[in-house]
Amino acid sequence: MPNPVVHWELNTPNPEKAQKFCADLFGWTVNVVPMDPQYSYGLVMTNAGKGADGAIHYQAQGPRGVTIYVEVDNPQAYLDKAVKMGGKVVMPVTAIPNMVTFAVFSDPQGNVLGLVKSEEQR
Repeated sequence: MPNPVVHWELNTPNPEKAQKFCADLFGWTVNVVPMDPQYSYGLVMTNAGKGADGAIHYQAQGPRGVTIYVEVDNPQAYLDKAVKMGGKVVMPVTAIPNMVTFAVFSDPQGNVLGLVKSEEQR
């Protein structure tokens, strides 16, 4: 099964500035999802008709920079395989009901990647 990149997240200490910058530069639409005051999550729609949409947010405990999410049919199986290959679990498999199941790991060089299983597989 091919495993496409289906989502990305930019974790930055000033998400509002980054959201505005990217929206103004690229013509993206950013919809901020109401969460607690310490966590701003802006869903990004590139409006391109191709490529992956993403998010610009800030999470103090999360890895800084960009994390790509690869769609898989079984996040736990891929997470287990990543660990056997020398990776480390950053976030265990987590389900957000009616949305997504995901996990995050780092490869042996410390690069952070996400695994995602959408409720509706392509």
